[in-house]
Amino acid sequence: MDVESTMLPLKTKMPSFNLLGIDGGMYTNEIFDGKKGSLVMFICNHCPFVKHVNEEIVNLSNEIMGNDIGVIGINSNDSTQEKYAEDSIDKMREYADSLGYKFPYVVDEDQSVAKNFTAQCTPDFFLFDSDQNLVYRGQLDGSRPGNDVPTNGESLRSAIQALLNNEDPVSEQFPSMGCNIKWRVGEEPDYFLNVKG
Repeated sequence: MDVESTMLPLKTKMPSFNLLGIDGGMYTNEIFDGKKGSLVMFICNHCPFVKHVNEEIVNLSNEIMGNDIGVIGINSNDSTQEKYAEDSIDKMREYADSLGYKFPYVVDEDQSVAKNFTAQCTPDFFLFDSDQNLVYRGQLDGSRPGNDVPTNGESLRSAIQALLNNEDPVSEQFPSMGCNIKWRVGEEPDYFLNVKG
């Protein structure tokens, strides 16, 4: 099911997390302490919307990590369901290696972190300032599979530039669109059920 970002209110404090990475380490939002900002991405392996933008995700994340902005990729899909087995942590390692992810790629096994962020789709992007207050949420850019709009990260890049320039958050923020997060059966959050109807 294709869904859009919930558009969490700006200035929301980053929800705390403590998640297992594909390298066996545990990652918390303390990894962003002292950074100029932080980018939290809800992504996965199998979603065609994520596959469509993966190259730009790698390019952009490499650039901004060089500018002292922290980056993390969170996979919240329920890979225990056979049809989503491609999102298992073993497959996450394979994808991260083949795509060249240099940011921590972590698994949100109980899906509590996605719910705390009100993450809705893959991909879903959340940009926070140095105090971990939300300054941008929504799309990478206007490109979607099949719409012929170039994948250049334009929307998110504008928000990052404003952050680095100590400017007010960009005024135009559009929701991301992608596959819905694959919730555990019977544990779907209300904000998803309200969209699903």
